[in-house]
Amino acid sequence: MKEAIILEHVSKRFKKYSRQSYTTIKDVVLKGQFFSFGSNGGYIEVLKNLTFVVPQGMVLGIIGPNGAGKSTLLRLIAGIYRPTSGKIVVNGRVSAILGLGVGFHPELTGRENIILGGLSMGLSKREILKRLDEIIQFAELEDVINEPVRTYSSGMYMRLAFSVAVNVDPDILLLDEILAVGDAHFAEKSRARMEEFKKQGKTILLVTHDLNTVKNWCHQALWLDHGEVKAIGEPEEVVNLYITDLKQPPLHK
Repeated sequence: MKEAIILEHVSKRFKKYSRQSYTTIKDVVLKGQFFSFGSNGGYIEVLKNLTFVVPQGMVLGIIGPNGAGKSTLLRLIAGIYRPTSGKIVVNGRVSAILGLGVGFHPELTGRENIILGGLSMGLSKREILKRLDEIIQFAELEDVINEPVRTYSSGMYMRLAFSVAVNVDPDILLLDEILAVGDAHFAEKSRARMEEFKKQGKTILLVTHDLNTVKNWCHQALWLDHGEVKAIGEPEEVVNLYITDLKQPPLHK
């Protein structure tokens, strides 16, 4: 089976900034900056030495507490971030929904953002225009597609982002909690499209707190905690390990 995604010893850290304490505007002007590096090494280690393979056609559910590094992992695979160390190999066209409005320009219309999004995913303008009507119809935004997206509600943002992502024929789809947003009608429509993708053998990575979806729909589960892989494997087993860990009382030093 061909590998869709390969991570080899991948780590990611970010520069840590701390706000300086100033008493007057004069202090700010003389210092010439509002922020400076923190004194505790200057970095936050978000992901630590991740090594795993996602085979083509796998649906991988990624779970873990807030701050575990789940969203950072998807952004690395999508190419938005670069790893601090290690290697990531992605085989195929990637489409990602990594938060409401990520990748959208607020002053551009919905139609213009569709074209921009398609171009960023490697489609030609001709290919995008061929899919344009289908994207608009799936999103159910015909009445507002020529309005700036800054005027859209969060539900409209989500529908547009999801429709663009699933209608550009991706090989790999990255989803970060996006299916939790929207009305019941569109949620059902989205689930049906995701089921279609699964049957077509698309590779899907889903960050979610919905553990039932992970157990019942995903082929494998990945549990991240403090930037490290705690477990990866059969969904029910990994989810049960995660639930057991959540029930453990915190350690007091």
